[in-house]
Amino acid sequence: MIDGIWWLVILFAVIAALWFAAKSRGAKVGEKHSGAKSKNATPNDALQKTTALLKQYFPDYRVTRKANHLLVSKQGKKVAMITIDKKIAASQRRLGEIPVINYHRVPSRDQLTANLQEAE
Repeated sequence: MIDGIWWLVILFAVIAALWFAAKSRGAKVGEKHSGAKSKNATPNDALQKTTALLKQYFPDYRVTRKANHLLVSKQGKKVAMITIDKKIAASQRRLGEIPVINYHRVPSRDQLTANLQEAE
């Protein structure tokens, strides 16, 4: 039969082996973690760039950033909702009275001008 001290030694050896295995499989220094947040990093970056584009070229519009979309309003009235999603067709649809404009990547200034004029 194994004495109590040997059970502790075996337990610590197993814990150490599992810790080393987890440490070796973890993210290295300087690498990005491949969790759920990095999967959504591209659309969030694209939304951030679109927000900057709207603020730079369309100062009369107010942009409110939500988790997965932008709300564009003018003089307190909601004008459009902008989303960036590659899974949905790049098009325009309506959500009640507000047009929802979907892009696959950051839109150009001309695309935004045309879509916002059409939305009003």
